[in-house]
Amino acid sequence: FLTRQFDCDAMVEFRTQLKASGQRVSYNDIVITACGRALRDVPDVNAAWADDSIIKRAAVDIGMAVALPGGLITPVIRGADKKDVAAVAADTRALATKAKDGKLAPDEYTNSTFTISNLGMKGIEQFTAILNPPEACILAVGGMAQVPVVVDGSLAVGWRMSVTLPCDHRVVDGALGADFLAALAKYIEDPSLLGG
Repeated sequence: FLTRQFDCDAMVEFRTQLKASGQRVSYNDIVITACGRALRDVPDVNAAWADDSIIKRAAVDIGMAVALPGGLITPVIRGADKKDVAAVAADTRALATKAKDGKLAPDEYTNSTFTISNLGMKGIEQFTAILNPPEACILAVGGMAQVPVVVDGSLAVGWRMSVTLPCDHRVVDGALGADFLAALAKYIEDPSLLGG
């Protein structure tokens, strides 16, 4: 279980600019897009355990946990590593609506290669999510908040968010998981790398 805090000042500014240009993009959309890029950069995390071997996935298909009255379902953003933020936002809105209406087709909620569970909007600062077998990892995303931070030796206020990455150690050890979180931090902390 690996936890890392991200500096989200640039992500807040990035989303503000997108919204000002008329794009409907959530912070979760940005996190999903960033995860897609990080999985492309560190492909060994985009893997699964298969009884006695590791399966490395070619496609980056990210499941996003959606809470329904009867429990959770995980609609899948297919090819998340190849989509920009606007395309991911359109997919998440469409899939979340279908999930809430009970209209997801089986191929829209099965065979993800990595899952994200975001409880930030529920006021949860940090948590540990349960793996979605056979996936090797799941990203638990806590809430983003303005907190006191030290910048160049001076006290300031900054946007910060903590994530926790539970890993199946048979597939992803701590060093590899840390490499993935470093790649994810690169995109979260400089979202201009994601495109619009």
